[in-house]
Amino acid sequence: VQLQASGGGLVHPGGSLRPSCAASGLIFSSNHVAWLRQAPGKEHEFVAAAPTGGGSTVYADSVKGRFTISRDNAKRTVFLQMNSLKPEDTAVYYCAAARRRTIIFTTAEAKDVRTYEYWGQGTEVTVSS
Repeated sequence: VQLQASGGGLVHPGGSLRPSCAASGLIFSSNHVAWLRQAPGKEHEFVAAAPTGGGSTVYADSVKGRFTISRDNAKRTVFLQMNSLKPEDTAVYYCAAARRRTIIFTTAEAKDVRTYEYWGQGTEVTVSS
C-alpha cells in the first residue's frame, strides 16, 4: 500500500493550500481516508476524515469551517482544502486509510489516529509571515 502526499509548502497566515494524496495497492473505495498531522514536538493528531460508504465527513474542532476534505474514488485520490491558515496549523500532514470493517464508522473511530492502518510519508505545511 502506498499513500503519496504532495502539495504542502510555505504560506502566510490567512493563505490557502490544497495538498493531495494518491493511493495505490488497496481497494480505495473500500477504505475510509483521513488527514492527520504532527506539529513539531507534539504527537500525531486527527484533522479530517472522509468515510467510505456514504458517511459524513468528520473534522477536528480546530479546523472546522476552514478545512474541507474530499475524495475522488475514480482517481484514488484524497484532497484537503485548507483556507484561513494559522501559524498553529504548521505541521507535517499525513494521509491515512483504514479498511471498512463495520457498517457505521463512528465519529470516535474517525478521530482516533490508531484507527488508521495505512499512512503516507507526509507533506510539510508551514504557516508563517
